[in-house]
Amino acid sequence: MPAGTLYRGREGMWSWVAHRVTGVTIFFFLFVHVVDTALVRVSPEAYDDVVSTYKTPLVGLMEYGLVAAVLFHALNGLRVIAVDFWSKGPRYQKQMLWSVVGVWLVLMLGAVYPVLGHAARELWGN
Repeated sequence: MPAGTLYRGREGMWSWVAHRVTGVTIFFFLFVHVVDTALVRVSPEAYDDVVSTYKTPLVGLMEYGLVAAVLFHALNGLRVIAVDFWSKGPRYQKQMLWSVVGVWLVLMLGAVYPVLGHAARELWGN
């Protein structure tokens, strides 16, 4: 392979990978959500059984992961739009990515108590 043709895996590649992984994660959640909601018409008892499994600390952690995926996907999507449609976007691509990561981290820290609070109370009590 000629020198200079190997992609070195910088921030842009990881942003691309994370955007696709979060997109698939969100799609999987929506698919499961539609299926479990459809259970109401088939069997309300089965629906109640499925929903009761969602009240576990493990699912609380998964909810936090879902919040992380949705927030990153949304913020990175706005960055992608800016890169594509703003004439100076490609020039500031790296700075915008690190801004997205910073905003995402702040928002995720703010989501710890509201999202994980229920899981912590289930695990350790009030």
